[in-house]
Amino acid sequence: PLEEFFGPPFGELFRRERTVPSLGPGFAISADGYIITNDHVVAEVDKIEVHFLEGEVLEAEVVARDPKTDVALISVETEGELPFLPLGDSDSMRPGDWVVAIGNPFGLAHSVTAGLVSAKNRPLNTDPESRRFDDFIQTDAAINPGNSGGPLLNLKGEVVGIATAINPRANTIGFAVPINIAKQILPQLRTTGRVSRGWLGVYIQAIDEDTAERLDLADRKGALVTKVEPGAPADRAGLKRGDVIIEFDGKPVDEMDELPRIVAATPVGETVEVKALRKGKKKS
Repeated sequence: PLEEFFGPPFGELFRRERTVPSLGPGFAISADGYIITNDHVVAEVDKIEVHFLEGEVLEAEVVARDPKTDVALISVETEGELPFLPLGDSDSMRPGDWVVAIGNPFGLAHSVTAGLVSAKNRPLNTDPESRRFDDFIQTDAAINPGNSGGPLLNLKGEVVGIATAINPRANTIGFAVPINIAKQILPQLRTTGRVSRGWLGVYIQAIDEDTAERLDLADRKGALVTKVEPGAPADRAGLKRGDVIIEFDGKPVDEMDELPRIVAATPVGETVEVKALRKGKKKS
């Protein structure tokens, strides 16, 4: 409308490309300059500068990104050895454990907050078509816009999570990617620049009370197979629609959301044993 009344220059103002700066934290994981942050922090950026606490600024490049876990690996070239954070064991964390978050909330660099692990194994993405692998640590340590990519530390100073998401309706609910998920894919990110994941080839759903009663199940544990893709590993192994997968490669499947994560962490080409219930009887 501005062009209609005032001529082309006004329209050009709105079409002109602009450079929009973005701020987000990360943390070094090795002395040779590798740094972890969130994928959404570095996705589609033109240039990355890493600002260290001592004031040094280094240019960085993206080594690899994994949108399905929202983890990215970047690197800087440094003459000396870079101080780095040790990676802990996120599986050992329990609700009630103390944690510390370090980030850049609203541009306030190197801010530190403390809180508790509120819960574990939180899925945030409910769209099965996105094929994400959500398994978040929930914490009440203050996490705000600008914290994404920063470390969540235990009281030993070990990284147990990567601050990633918030609930915009509450200031005491934040979410972090468990560091064990990042540790699973880091070797691939460093060596190949991409992540290959195991694939089963089934569509699954959670088991509610009505389904458990209809299938005559003793409980609601497992993942119900609703469709098997023709020619997929599951099809070749003999899995069928209506089977309830209760164990994969020796790991129990209590909740439906656990199966995609377990399968994805399995090396491609590996042979594993799957246990399922079919018409009330256990099959391998």
